[in-house]
Amino acid sequence: MPFRANPTRLAFIPLSGTVFSVERRLLLWFVTSTAFLLIYFALNFMFVPPQPRPRQPNANAVLPADADDANIANNDDADADSKAVADNAGPEIADEKAFEAANVVGAKVEPTLITLGSMDPGSGFYILATLNNRGGAVERIELTERKPNGRLKYRRVDTQTGYLGYLSEVVSPQDDGCIVRVVGPGTPAATAVSIDKSVPDGLVAGDLIVGVNTISIDGPTQLNATLSKTKPGDKMTIRVRRAVNTAADPDAEPPKPAELAFEATLSEHPLDLVRLAAVGGDDEVTGNISQLASRLTLGQLGNQSIPTGADSIRGLGWIVQAIYQHEFVAAGDQKITFTLPITAEQLKGSINSPLTITRSYTLAQGSYLIDMDIAIKNDGEQPQRLSYRLDGPCGLTLEGWWYSTKISPNFLGGASARDVIYKTAREGHTLISGYNLLKQAKAKPQDPDEVIFVADEDEVARTLKYIGVDAQYFVVAYVPPADKTTMTDFRQAAATLVADAEEIPRHQERAADVSFFVDSVVANVPAGESLRQPLRMFAGPKVPELLASLDLEASIEYGWFGGVSKILESVLHTLYAGIGNYALAIILLTVLVRGLLFPVSRKAAIHAQRMQELAPELKKINDKYKDDMEGKLRAQREFQKRVGFNPLAGCLPAFLQLPIFIGLYRCLSVDIELRQAAFARSWQWASNLAGPDMFYYWGDWLMEYFSGRGTGWLGPFFNILPIAVVILFLVQQKMFMPPPTDEQQVLTQKVMTVMTLMMALFFFRVPAGLCIYFITSSLWGIIERIVVKKTIPKSSGFVASGDVIDGTVVARTTPEKESFVGRIKKQMNPEPPKALPPAKRKKPPGKR
Repeated sequence: MPFRANPTRLAFIPLSGTVFSVERRLLLWFVTSTAFLLIYFALNFMFVPPQPRPRQPNANAVLPADADDANIANNDDADADSKAVADNAGPEIADEKAFEAANVVGAKVEPTLITLGSMDPGSGFYILATLNNRGGAVERIELTERKPNGRLKYRRVDTQTGYLGYLSEVVSPQDDGCIVRVVGPGTPAATAVSIDKSVPDGLVAGDLIVGVNTISIDGPTQLNATLSKTKPGDKMTIRVRRAVNTAADPDAEPPKPAELAFEATLSEHPLDLVRLAAVGGDDEVTGNISQLASRLTLGQLGNQSIPTGADSIRGLGWIVQAIYQHEFVAAGDQKITFTLPITAEQLKGSINSPLTITRSYTLAQGSYLIDMDIAIKNDGEQPQRLSYRLDGPCGLTLEGWWYSTKISPNFLGGASARDVIYKTAREGHTLISGYNLLKQAKAKPQDPDEVIFVADEDEVARTLKYIGVDAQYFVVAYVPPADKTTMTDFRQAAATLVADAEEIPRHQERAADVSFFVDSVVANVPAGESLRQPLRMFAGPKVPELLASLDLEASIEYGWFGGVSKILESVLHTLYAGIGNYALAIILLTVLVRGLLFPVSRKAAIHAQRMQELAPELKKINDKYKDDMEGKLRAQREFQKRVGFNPLAGCLPAFLQLPIFIGLYRCLSVDIELRQAAFARSWQWASNLAGPDMFYYWGDWLMEYFSGRGTGWLGPFFNILPIAVVILFLVQQKMFMPPPTDEQQVLTQKVMTVMTLMMALFFFRVPAGLCIYFITSSLWGIIERIVVKKTIPKSSGFVASGDVIDGTVVARTTPEKESFVGRIKKQMNPEPPKALPPAKRKKPPGKR
C-alpha cells in the first residue's frame, strides 16, 4: 500500500484509489510504536551494557605501548617474552628455546620501531608509516598529505587537541618518566627546538620524558592527559633525560645522563589510518585486540600446514613475533628490508633445511601505495615444499562509527565500521560485514573465519583483483604489483575477526576489528632458490579518481540511485569550486534541486489542496456506508470519477522526487570531501560536515544510556542543527495542517506532533551536512507552499459546466466566482434543467 505524506494531511492511498480512514491507522500505529518503545527502554534499563573487563593475553596481541605496564613488552628477558607467545594451534606454550634462538641473530629481543615517509610538509610524502621489527609488521600508518594552504588534508576529526607525534612511549623501569621508542620525521617531536643548543634539535628514540612545562611526568598516562588539554599551535617545553657523551674521546668514559629541554609547537592530529587498539582513542571499544598489521608466517613446511581454525603451524607460532634484522635505505624513495634466518633446529625437524624469510617495504613520494616484497629462501641442499601466510591490515580508524551511515552492497545485512572487501574474477566486488564475522565467531568459536576461496577451487575463483579492509572514508587493501592486473599466487583466503567475540560490548558490535589472511600457493623450492611474491598495499582515502586507477572504485558504495548521487556529487564539487565553502554549496545545491523540481512539487501541492477540499465529502460517504465496505468503495470510486480526481496522481510527484532525494542523501553521506569540511573556517563548531555538529561535549557527565557511543540514544555530544531540523518540521506541520473538525482529528494531530518530536532521536546524530540540507529544504518547502496556495487557479476544476453526469446536465456557472467545494456540492445535488421557451423548442421531425 503506497504511503503518501504531506504537511496538509496524511492519507493512506490504496491501489484501488480509495481513501481509507487516517485516524484509526495512525492511532493503531502510534499505540504499537509507543508500546514497543517503552518495552525497549525497560529492557535497556534492566540489562545495561556490561562494564569493560580486562583484556586477556592473546597469542596475537601486542602489549599496549601506552599502558603503565607496557614495558613488559620491552623486557630484555627472552623467557618473559616467550611466555606471552602461545602456540595458536593448541594450548601448549610455544617452544621457548626455539623462540629465544630465533632472536639471537644479531638483533635485540627488545623490538625496534622504524619509520617510512614523513610528516614534513616539504618532504612530498603522503604517508608516515611506523614498522616494527617484531615480525617485520606494520604498527601504524598516518596520512600526511597537505592542502595548498599547508594544513593536513586528512586529519583526525574526533579530537581538537594538539599533537606531539606518535612516540609509542612506555613507562621507564624506575617509574620516573616515559621512554620514547620512536620519533617520526617531520612530527612536532622531531622538529622540537633545543633550548640550550647543546644538542641538535628534536627528540630521539631512547629519550626519557620527565617533564612538560612545569608538570613532572611519571608515565604515558600523565603525558597523554597533559596533551589532552592543549590545542594545535600551542607551544610546550619538554624536559628529557638523554645519555650524552661529553668527553672528546667517545671511548674515554660511558655517556652520562643529562637533562635537556626542547620547545615543541603542537600540530593537528594526522589521521592514523592503521593503529593499535590500545591507542585507538575514545571511539575504540573493549574486546578489540592490539595486533600488528601485515604479519607473516609459514603456511606450508614440508608436509605440515596450518590446521583449520589455527593461524600457525603447530609449534611454530613464535615466528609471527620473532625479531627481524632490518636495514633502512633512503634515496628519494624509502625502503626497509627485514630479514629472519631460521635454522633447521628451530623448525623442530619439520624439514632438515635452514630458511631465510625476507620482507621489504618501499614508499615513494606523493603516493598512498607501499610496495611489499616477500621471499622465503631455501638455504638447504634439497628442494623443499614451502608457502607463507600473510595477514591483512587491521586496526583501521574507527572515527565516527557510532554515527556513520556506511552503506552495504548486500541486499540483506548492513555494513560495519570495518568490513572485509575483495574482488575475484568470478564473484566481482564482495563485502563481508564485520558484524557477521562477530556473529560467526560467537556461534563457531572453533572455526570463526569466513572462507573466501580454498585451494581446490578453479583459478578463476582464486584470481584476486584486490582484497582489503574497508572503512567509511578510507580503505587499506592489497593490490597487484605495478606490472600486473591480478594476483594469481594465492591458494586460499579467509576473513577473520581481530577481537575477543565475547568481550565486545552489546550495542558496540559494529566497532569490532576485522582482517583477513591469504595463503600462497605451495611451491617446490629448489636449494638456494626462493619463493617470492611482490604486491602492493594501498592505504588511503576513497577519492573516486584515485580508486579508479587501482580498480578499487567499487569500494565507494552509493546504494540505490548511485548514478543520481554521482551527478549531484559533481554538481556539489562544481559549486564548491566557485564558492569555497561546502556548507554554502549544499544550500545552493538544495535550492537548485528543489527549484528544478518546482513544477512537480507544485502539482503535488495543488493535488494535496484539492484532496483536502474533498475530505469532507469523502467523510460523508464513510459515515453513510459505515457497515457496507463494498458500497463505500463503490460510492468513493463513483465520486472520484464524477469529479475527475485521481488519488494516484499525487503519488507520481513523490516517485519522481524519491530518486533525487535518496541520491542527494547518499551523495552527502559518502562524499569524502565533506569530511573535515567546516561550516565556517573560524569556528570549531560543525568543523566536520560529515559528522554531527558537536556543539558541546556532555559525555563526561550525562549517563551512558543517553551519551554512550553506540550504547546511548543521543551520543556524547549535544548538537544544535538536528534541533533546528525538528523545529522546522513542527512549523511546517502547524502551518499546513487544517484545523481539526472532530475528536479523532484532534488525536491524529497530537499523534503526528509526538511522532515529529520522536524524530529528534533519529536526527540527533545525523551529519551536519545532511542537517543543512534538511533545513534548507524545509525552508524552501514552507515558502513554496505559501506561494502555491496563493497561486492555485480558481478556474481549475474537475468537471466542466454543461457536462452530462448520470443523465443530468450540470448547471452552467462561472468557475472564476465559485469555490471548488461549491462546484462539488452542485455536482452531487444538481438543479433540474430549466425548460426552454416555446419559441426555442425544436419541432418534431416531419412537422412544420
